[in-house]
Amino acid sequence: MIELGDQEFARFQSFIYEAAGISLSNSKKVLVSGRLEKRLRHHRLNSYGDYLQLISQPGQAAERQVAIDQLTTNETYFFREPRHFELLREWAGAARDAGRGLRVWSAACSSGEEAYSIAMVLADCLGESRPWEVVASDISSRVLQRARFGHYPVERTTHIPLAYLQRFCLRGTGPQAGTLLVQRSLRQRVQFTQINLDQTLPPQAHFDLIFLRNVMIYFSNDTKRRVVSRLVGQLKPGGHLLIGHSETLNDVSSQVRPVMPSVYRKP
Repeated sequence: MIELGDQEFARFQSFIYEAAGISLSNSKKVLVSGRLEKRLRHHRLNSYGDYLQLISQPGQAAERQVAIDQLTTNETYFFREPRHFELLREWAGAARDAGRGLRVWSAACSSGEEAYSIAMVLADCLGESRPWEVVASDISSRVLQRARFGHYPVERTTHIPLAYLQRFCLRGTGPQAGTLLVQRSLRQRVQFTQINLDQTLPPQAHFDLIFLRNVMIYFSNDTKRRVVSRLVGQLKPGGHLLIGHSETLNDVSSQVRPVMPSVYRKP
């Protein structure tokens, strides 16, 4: 086992903060060591300092992205925090009745479960009668690749309503037994793209809803303010920003108004 020294760990803390705005606490030293040791072995390096030197070189953008992928936490599941999806259904119904469509951004989509949950609700409520779009982004190229496939172990799909399972998902058989595939027609309605929320956002049309859930817990207060300001700038007037139930925008943003815990509206 290769030892990760305190100074090397501090440099990784600086690296991921500068790359993604993520604050790694000192308690994450074992996690960093465990996740990156295989990269050292892959490159036949003898120390974490050697790996830091490697990813700092101009021609190592791909390996820097691998390091970012390894140091970001990606935990999600279908229909997480169900109240948000009840609200989404209400807003989609109101848009349908008003003759409008909806544009939704899953801004930290991880392996795609949140984005596909959103797409299932919009397909159910709006169908082909009104235009709708789901954009899903993450900083990790690794999880985005998994998300595009839409292929999951069955045990990760237990929160999908039965009617949606039957309508939007295919159960694997034979060598694929124990897995589930999101139907192609739904996968094609979700646009996955790599975005670093702590950098200038790419040009895109504004959104009716933005899901920014369970990601700010990894940010410093300064990073939270920058990220939320950028995302609120992408919301239409009257649009909603949804965050995790354990998160708050107190002392983070005055650009949106609370509607209920974890739900904010742009005036």
